[in-house]
Amino acid sequence: MSASEPSSPAAKRRKFLVIVDGTPESEVAIHFASLRASHTDGIVTLLAVIEPGEASQQWLGVKNIMQEEARAEAEELLHRLAAHVNEYAGIMPELVIREGRRTEQVMQLIAEDKDIAILVLAAGTGKEGPGPLVSMVASTDKSFPIPVTVVPGSLTEEAIRSLA
Repeated sequence: MSASEPSSPAAKRRKFLVIVDGTPESEVAIHFASLRASHTDGIVTLLAVIEPGEASQQWLGVKNIMQEEARAEAEELLHRLAAHVNEYAGIMPELVIREGRRTEQVMQLIAEDKDIAILVLAAGTGKEGPGPLVSMVASTDKSFPIPVTVVPGSLTEEAIRSLA
């Protein structure tokens, strides 16, 4: 290619979105997404959503302190998980913290970041059902805007490695 030829635009890397909440199931989703991203030259995006608390105006100071503590906890969790992803799959994930209702924040992030190609969830393992995130996707009024991979939350490390 000569110096006068325009360079081709950089190839976009597919992002695997995982919503983190500290549950064992979310760690299974993180492992699966990390290996898939590693095998396909993709990126893992870890999303923590801080849900709003209910507080009256007179408790606004307490609410602000609680939000600051929740943000600090989310940051600590994301940084710990980022180190784990790096150690596990050799990639550094993208970290995102949002405040608001989880469903709305997930949909808003997907709408804003066109490189997010797949949402990876792990189904709950308890009697309560598949879990709130899987239920969120299943109950969306309209079709979900991107493909969703739901992996069993009970997958072993060996099974994750063979599937990813």
